[in-house]
Amino acid sequence: MSKSPPGTLERAVQSIDQIALWSGRIVGWLIVPMVMSLVYEVVARYVFNAPTIWAYDMTFMTYGSFFMLGSAYTLLRGGHIRTDSFYSGWSARTQGIVDTICYVLFFFPPMLIFLYVTWDFFIVSFGRGERSVTSPWMPAIYPLKFVLPATCMLLIIQGVSELLRSIHAARTGYWIPRPHPIAEDAVLEEKPNA
Repeated sequence: MSKSPPGTLERAVQSIDQIALWSGRIVGWLIVPMVMSLVYEVVARYVFNAPTIWAYDMTFMTYGSFFMLGSAYTLLRGGHIRTDSFYSGWSARTQGIVDTICYVLFFFPPMLIFLYVTWDFFIVSFGRGERSVTSPWMPAIYPLKFVLPATCMLLIIQGVSELLRSIHAARTGYWIPRPHPIAEDAVLEEKPNA
């Protein structure tokens, strides 16, 4: 039996999912400068007895960015913490209803507030040309502060996809498949970690 072509809602969800999928692929590369700065610091400190003033700052800024900007991808993959004591035993329709209610009441309102607050936080920092005063290197800190509203935007975009996916499951009893992170032709997953 062949599967029917995806409807408008399914196509919309699959299109929105691509944003989180691609942001995850791009953000994943932040691990390279983080590891390289750590390795450089260890070699400089312990082999040449010449510690750097920038490696610690570089490490926490890249790791913070990696962690925050990867959260939309984590949401796409179903990797955020969830209490599955009851949830995993429910039908897809019941899961969809509960998820829809939770996204509307508990996800979007805080995300919109965080977006508003963190955008202002970034704008003030950018306007002042703010630098970190806790480091002798004194790097510009506003790029790191931009990560906060960017993260909120990515989470809101993926949240729309998750809400639409939940509404679809509540209506049809079927979860829209999620894209596989490795290859486009790989098997689609219905609902990971459920």
